Formats: sequence, structure tokens, C-alpha cells
Amino acid sequence: MQGTGSMRSTGSESWRNWDWRSHPNSLVTGRLHFPQLALRRRLGQLSCMSRPTLKLRSWPLTVLYYLLPFGALRPLSRVGWRPVSRVALYKSVPTRLLSRAWGRLNQVELPHWLRRPVYSLYIWTFGVNMKEAAVEDLHHYRNLSEFFRRKLKPQARPVCGLHSVISPSDGKILNFGQVKNCEVEQVKGVTYSLESFLGPRTCTEDLPFPPATSCDSFKNQLVTREGNELYHCVIYLAPGDYHCFHSPTDWTISHRRHFPGSLMSVNPGMARWIKELFCHNERVVLTGDWKHGFFSLTAVGATNVGSIRIYFDQDLHTNSPRYSKGSYNDFSFVTHANKEGVPMRKGEHLGEFNLGSTIVLIFEAPKDFNFQLKAGQKIRFGEALGSL
Repeated sequence: MQGTGSMRSTGSESWRNWDWRSHPNSLVTGRLHFPQLALRRRLGQLSCMSRPTLKLRSWPLTVLYYLLPFGALRPLSRVGWRPVSRVALYKSVPTRLLSRAWGRLNQVELPHWLRRPVYSLYIWTFGVNMKEAAVEDLHHYRNLSEFFRRKLKPQARPVCGLHSVISPSDGKILNFGQVKNCEVEQVKGVTYSLESFLGPRTCTEDLPFPPATSCDSFKNQLVTREGNELYHCVIYLAPGDYHCFHSPTDWTISHRRHFPGSLMSVNPGMARWIKELFCHNERVVLTGDWKHGFFSLTAVGATNVGSIRIYFDQDLHTNSPRYSKGSYNDFSFVTHANKEGVPMRKGEHLGEFNLGSTIVLIFEAPKDFNFQLKAGQKIRFGEALGSL
């Protein structure tokens, strides 16, 4: 026993008397000392691990790397360690599970005495204008879900009748313009693939454009009339905005495609950070035609958006616990009984989000179609997007 105590004492003394300046194979970071050879061995062991185990073991160092003062763990890079990127770290967060939990919480009925303070805090935080609500009394809303989906007074959002395309929702204009090279900008300078976003065209879809051919680009498949161009508009709905969305024009919806996916935040800062964010997130693509050809409206899900609801589509179920990455589900509204699809009038109620999200319009129109917008401007449902 004495021998063991002596050995421990000797080991402690030798560690205490270690001269770091005389050992080049060690790294010093502030007050943290890393033996370089030992780190290399340890990192070599990490590289042999399975991918899930490696991610689990790398997380603590990665979190420290981004939280500690700048450069505190930078010497680790000299021995081959690389932190998980911020994007990969964020993608690993179980946003779908959190969103389902938030959806369940929203359904919990609040005690009558608690409703006013809870809703008042939300109104103050996000700048909600309750004077526009059809029911201004906060005690009327039994739970958060009912409050988020509140209806507006009929006169609160007059629909512009002079322009052919109106805003389907309240929100902020992130981007708009012509689609070029089959790429669409989610925010300025950050693009995503048109085909990845809408999905491939197949012969089985009842869509107003022909199936793909080897010589046609995806963009040319969507443009059905000579002399037309393809346009897009991206509208971001903040948590304080009116959460319902409406038909942006007179059109007929013939097809729905549902992409299960992630539920990452879609705020403008995140849209600049993650390329093809809208292609990763869960979304519902409605396609059909209007007087100038192809027209589509896509509702993109986001963190804490428990569901995307389309009023006339009872078969749609979003944010399911399990899904296959990259999969999608198609549904045709064209049947033997209804050979045209679902007609929608401009301004008609179309669907709703739970909390905030994004609406993406992609449509064809003649070359003289003009947007009457500025990037970054606030817009309300019923106001003009553009016209001929």
C-alpha cells in the first residue's frame, strides 16, 4: 500500500514539474495544455469510430470551439481535429421532434386567468396588432394554437382588384424576379435548384405542362407558352404576422406534392447561412395553371410550425414522426368527377401555418410582367405583387 501511495506521489510530482517549454510536441492554449502526440493518438482512435459515435464524441469539443473565446481551441487544428460545421451542428438538432412537442403544447387549454398575461407577452414581443383581429378579446382564445390562427376583420385586408397577382399573406419580401438558369434565390446571393425544390416532372402527374424530355431543361418544361418567362417571389412570415394564407390570383390547382423534411428556421439570417434551405425543409407544393400558364404556390415549414394545413385537402398530414429523406407524396385533384381540379378565386382562403414560415410563388407570365416590390419591404395580404 505504501508502494502504491509512493508511486502516485511520484507521478503527481513529475506532472507538476513538467517543463512545457522544453517539449515542442505539446500545445498550449491559454491555461489549457495539450500533449500533441497524445492528441494525435486520441484523434486517430476517433477516426476509426462509426459515424454516429464519432459525432457524439466530437460534439463536446465542437460546442466548446464555438462558445469559448475566439481561438481558444484553435491549436487543436494543428493535430488534425476539425470542428463540426455550424450548419451540420444545427442540422443535428431534432427540430421535427421539438416542433411536434411545441404543437402539442399549443393545444393545451390555458386557464382563463392566464390567457391575458400569456397572449399580452406574445403581442408585446412580436408586435401583434390585435385591433385587426376579428375577436379582440384575449380570453376568447382557449390555447396558443387558436391565438396563432386568429382570423382578421373583413375590412382589415382589402384585396387589390387592379393587379393580377396579390400577396397571399402578410410578411417580408425576401426576393423576387425572373428565374434564371433553373436557380432561384432564397435571399440575395444564395440560390437553390428549381428542380430540387418542386421535384421532378413525371408522366403520371396531372400537370399543365408536358413530361420531361432529354433535350428540354426543367425551366422550359414549366413555361407552356411561347414568349413567356418564369418568375418567383419569396415571402417570409414572422411569428407576429397573420398566419393564414390566401389565393394570390384566379387559378386552378390540379396537383399537390408533399415533401417531408427538416423543420429548420427560415428567418432571413438562416436563409443566408444554409444553402438550399427551402429544399431541406418540409413543404407542400400546389401546382396548377392561371390565365398565363403554369402557376405554383409552395408553403415551406419551419421550426415550431407544427403543421401546414390546406383547407380543401383533408388527406394532407405534415410533420409526421417518421419519413424517408428525399421522399415525396403526390396527390392529384383531377378526377373522373372533377376533370379540372380545384378552382381558387383571388383572395380566397387557402391554408394556414402554426407560427411563422415562408410562401414561395413560382409562375409563368408574359415578358412585360412587372413586380411592384422592393427586397426587404413589409407587405400585407391583398396588396399588389405585380401585374402586366
